[in-house]
This record gives sequence, structure tokens and C-alpha cells, in this order.
Amino acid sequence: MLNESVERLPICNLEDKSFAPEPAVFVVFGATGDLAHRKIFPALYDLFEGGLLPAELVIVGFARRPYTDEAFRNDVRASCAEFARSGSFSPNAWQRFAERLFYLRSDLDDPEGYRRLAAMMAGNDGAVNAGPGGRPIPPNALFYLAVGPSYFGLIAERLKEAGLGTAEGTAEGAGGEAGQEARAGWRRLVVEKPYGHDGASARALTDTLQGAFAEKDIYRIDHYLGKETVQNLLYLRFANAVFEPVWNRNHIEAIDISVYETDGIGERGGYYDDAGAARDMMQNHLVQLMCLTTMEPPASLDPESIRDEKVKVLRSIAAYAPEEFLRRARRGQYVQGSDGKGGTRRAYREESKIRPESTTETYASLRLELDNWRFSGVPITLSTGKAFAEKFSQIVIRFRRPPAALFAARCGDMLAANELTIRIQPDEGVLLRFNAKVPGMAAIKPSELRFSYRQVADYLPEAYERLIADALAGDSTLFIRADESEYAWRVLDGLEKAWAAADPEASPEHGGLIFYPAGAAVPTDGLEPAAGAGAGAASAAPAVEA
Repeated sequence: MLNESVERLPICNLEDKSFAPEPAVFVVFGATGDLAHRKIFPALYDLFEGGLLPAELVIVGFARRPYTDEAFRNDVRASCAEFARSGSFSPNAWQRFAERLFYLRSDLDDPEGYRRLAAMMAGNDGAVNAGPGGRPIPPNALFYLAVGPSYFGLIAERLKEAGLGTAEGTAEGAGGEAGQEARAGWRRLVVEKPYGHDGASARALTDTLQGAFAEKDIYRIDHYLGKETVQNLLYLRFANAVFEPVWNRNHIEAIDISVYETDGIGERGGYYDDAGAARDMMQNHLVQLMCLTTMEPPASLDPESIRDEKVKVLRSIAAYAPEEFLRRARRGQYVQGSDGKGGTRRAYREESKIRPESTTETYASLRLELDNWRFSGVPITLSTGKAFAEKFSQIVIRFRRPPAALFAARCGDMLAANELTIRIQPDEGVLLRFNAKVPGMAAIKPSELRFSYRQVADYLPEAYERLIADALAGDSTLFIRADESEYAWRVLDGLEKAWAAADPEASPEHGGLIFYPAGAAVPTDGLEPAAGAGAGAASAAPAVEA
């Protein structure tokens, strides 16, 4: 428990009342898919249960399954009962929530479905009632693309044709009167990842989306930014005089940002084998964590000021030559090993929908440096991997050791460096490692100060709850701007190009693939995995023999 004197301290509430979620028609494209049922609808229900959804919100599922409104509600009910906050599902609350749920059956590429949507939003669909008493349908709309990336551009163009976009000239032409009338309020488009496969495809997608929606109305989602511990980075850095003065190259020796998982790729083989760990995690999640960790103080807390500073971080990364990328990076792939539960996990190449000779990485590590005043010369390592012995996401700030005098002169490397660990999941919190005297001895050993979010909150809101509420409120702080995506891809494109030209059987420092057994220990230096097999050693593991 926290000290009672701390609990009595005042709270400075930064919530801006102007950013309250607004009434809208919330359209979920791909409403019968896994993402919608595991994340989006449970998040909407939890927001409703917490009194955070506007009373006038109308939710429309847009998909091709032959559902009626009632069948759709039953389907969503099962998802909310399973995935909503533990113990929060209430049959009475569900009944009130279900009144705002409707279903529109259509193929994603059928223009007629979008014309019907426009007619509904204009109040011309008698089958849709916004609730008891026949309240009018809200003029605002949020379009959530919970679909595969190949549909992002198509849906945006169909919305534009129906007069439901916000780019200049959108209301003209095929949308007709219904589309123009429905444009009375705001329109926002929420786009899931992956946002492009490389820089060129991301730019092409941006051009398509901006042809239908103004950039200010496009919300590129990265669910990592919705996590409480990630949002806490700004508060931890800029609200504490004990940290910000030492948050620079003079005091920080290295920064490690890691996301590791115990699971393999599961049923994602079709997507994963074409993407790999770097595209799947590094280009978005890890790069965003790096930006929040290293950005300069923004001029204010408004969305554009914060996003401007993140872009400055990305622009300060040098354009490395291919050989430099190979020196700074490592890639690996798991072979047969332990699943962590006493069983055996099959090799990556034996997973469903994986090419037999695939060289796609399931582990990736990249060491970057920022060419700016604050962090010049400080190595920043981004690493991620699947099928390791532990599951966690964290940021570790390692401070420089004291001068080689007094304690450092006697202890040398035994004097542990101070470290600040921001744990994103699990066990969300902050840990500070420092050196202290051993009681009863003239000796020093590392000790820890810990803060756990579980000490101050019974429940941490799901990332999707925060992001959906922000999108309804028009707060784009935690969403990705087009230029952020472009600069992040510039880094990853260089890495992928270097790996594509390298021999997978070469040594690791020349781009070779490291084979590590499933269940291997997490790398300790952020570069080399603790593997039992080295580069080119696939033949040593029966699981991947031809």
C-alpha cells in the first residue's frame, strides 16, 4: 500500500472537458471478425458500463454475413460476456447497450452497401432507431476499419463515393443527397495495423486515404500507445525533476526497449511469413516506444505538439548503409523446443502456412543512435521475439557508473549500474535499481525501489477503451500521423533491404539467421539470443530438416 501521506496529496486533473467523447454513428467494418469481437465490441461495452459513451451513440456492424439485427446482437453479446472486464458483464446493462446495435449486410466492395449506410446516417432508413423515443441519429460518424489491410484503401474510396468522406470534393458525385446531408457533422477514419508492407506501400495507402479523408480525420491506431504504462512515459519524464535533468547522453549509457512473447506465431502464418518480427513489431510498437522515451519536451500537451516531437526523433536517425545495418542488427528463427508448459513446440518452418525453407525472422534486434544533442552516442536497442522463455514488454534506461574513484575504484564491474525499468506488461509499473550498503557489512549490493500500478488501481483500462474514447473525442495524441509512419518505414526499409541481400547462412554480424530453440532464455544484451544453435545450424535441429 502507498504511504498515507502520499494518498492525501492532491491530484492535478489534466482531463480537458473539450475532449469528451461525442455522439456519433460508430461503424465497424469487419464487424464479424476476430478483432471486432475480441477487442472493439468489448471495449465499447466497457466504456458504456463505465458511463463514458454518449447516450446517443449508435453502433453499426458492417459485414457480409447474413445476420439480422437480432442475430448480430446475440453474436456481440457472447463476445462481450467473454472478453469484457472480468465481472463487469451485466444482463441489465447489456439490454440497454444492445438497443444501440444494428447490422448492415454488405460486401466490403459493394457500392450499394455504402449508399445504404449514407441513407441510414441521413435518417432515411426506417429500420434504424437510435433508441427509446426515436432520438435522431447523430450527425457525426466514426468509421473503424477492423479488416485486413488490403481493404483499407477500398473502403475509404467507397466511403468517398457515397459522400461520407471529408477530403475536398468528397460530397460531390455518387454520394447524392443522402451523402451530402450525412456530412453535417465530423467524419473520422480509424485504421488498424499493418499500415503498409514497406515505405512505398504505406505512402500509396496514405495517398488513397487522404484522397477520401483529410489527414486530421485519419486515426492510425497503435494499441501499444493506449496502454497506461506507455502513456505514463510523458508523465514520468516531464513531471519529475529527479528524472528529466539526467535524461540525456551525459548520464544515460544505453536504452533497451524489448517486447518478448512465449507464444509462437499461432494461426497467423499467412500474414507473419510475409512480414516477420521487424515489420510486425519493430516498425510500429517499438519505434513508438523509442519516440516517447527520447523525444524533447513538447511545447504543450496538444496532439500536434507531441507528434511533432516524435517526428523529430525519427528524422534524427541516420540513413545507415546496408553493411552498417547488418552490423547493428540480428535476426533469428525458432526451431523445435519447449512450449513452456512441459510440452514441445514445433519449429517455425513447421507451423501452418509457413514456407518449408522460410528465412523469415521470429526474432529481431536493431541498435540505433540518434543524431541529436540529447542522445548522441547513446545506443538504443529495439528487440522483439516469439517463442522465448518469458513474456514481457519493457523499457530499460541504464545510467552511467560513477567515476572510477571511491566505490567504483574498489568494486569495478561489481558496482551495478543504476537502471530505471518501465514495465509495460505484465506487472505494470516502474522499478529503480540502485546500490546500497549490506546491513552489518562494509559491502555494496544492488537494491530496488518498486512502483506497481496494481497498488493504486484495481483495473487498468484496456488500450482499446482509451483509443476508442479518444477517437470519439477527436484527441489524436495516441494515434500515428502520416509523416511518423513514413519516417519509421525509412528505417525498416533499410534494414529489410540489407537482410534481403544477405546470405541467411552467413555469420550473425553479416546478416545470417540465428536458429534458437523455442523456450530459449531472453537475450540479456538485446542483440544475441541465448540460443543453442548458431547461424546456419538449422540442420542440427530435426524439426527443420528437409
